[in-house]
Amino acid sequence: MLLAQRAPQPSARLPLPSQRRLFFVAAGLLIAGETIFWTVLAAVQSNSGVAALDGPVHDGLVASRTPPATAFLTAVTTVTAPLWMTVIGCAVALAWAVPKRELWRPALLVGAMAATFAVSTLIKHDVGRGRPAAGGFMLGPDDALSFPSGHTFGAGVFLCVLGYFFAAARGTGTGKRTTSVLAFAAAAAGTLVVAWSRLYLGYHWLTDVLASMGLALAVTGVVILADGLRNARAVRPEAPAPAAAGPSEPDAHRLGDHHGRG
Repeated sequence: MLLAQRAPQPSARLPLPSQRRLFFVAAGLLIAGETIFWTVLAAVQSNSGVAALDGPVHDGLVASRTPPATAFLTAVTTVTAPLWMTVIGCAVALAWAVPKRELWRPALLVGAMAATFAVSTLIKHDVGRGRPAAGGFMLGPDDALSFPSGHTFGAGVFLCVLGYFFAAARGTGTGKRTTSVLAFAAAAAGTLVVAWSRLYLGYHWLTDVLASMGLALAVTGVVILADGLRNARAVRPEAPAPAAAGPSEPDAHRLGDHHGRG
């Protein structure tokens, strides 16, 4: 009697071409983010280049404030404060982990947020840049250091990493590219709104938020690379299924003897 063989289950992992594209995307984000950050930092330290726009942009935004914009951007900057972003990040990770019974990506999100806070704190103390004049602050005094913007950095990492996870969860169907573009476009738009709120409310220079956006891209690249490497390690070439063999030689002889006697 022949035994029916179980058909192999389709892999939920990305195929190799998609993995390669993912690594290129991660490397591109990392290189672009690092380039933006170090270029802006050099401009700040030499007070040249894009740093020449800090004063005019700050003064122009302070002069153009309106009550509706102030109310909206105050709400944005309040919700995206580092403390709130930590709470929101942990809540999203928990909401992801429990129903899906998955730990890797929620842990990766929380780890990225923790790394963001640590990196931002280290850079602030290393650069030691002061904020704009306190007379332009809209929400009271703030004596923390200015470079980079912690709000922009944290929100950018949270939104970009979440956008990547959402796009990755959509699989490899024909609509994945559109979903990926929309997810990252929404993340970029949200990050820009947070950056604008910090400039508008008078707490940061333009170069502060530009450097933060570069750092957010770099951290997102690291997250994508880590997730891609784990995905690649989980993919193993499947062993070829054994060919359906007939009866062994001794069995064949016994069958022949049986038929001969019959």
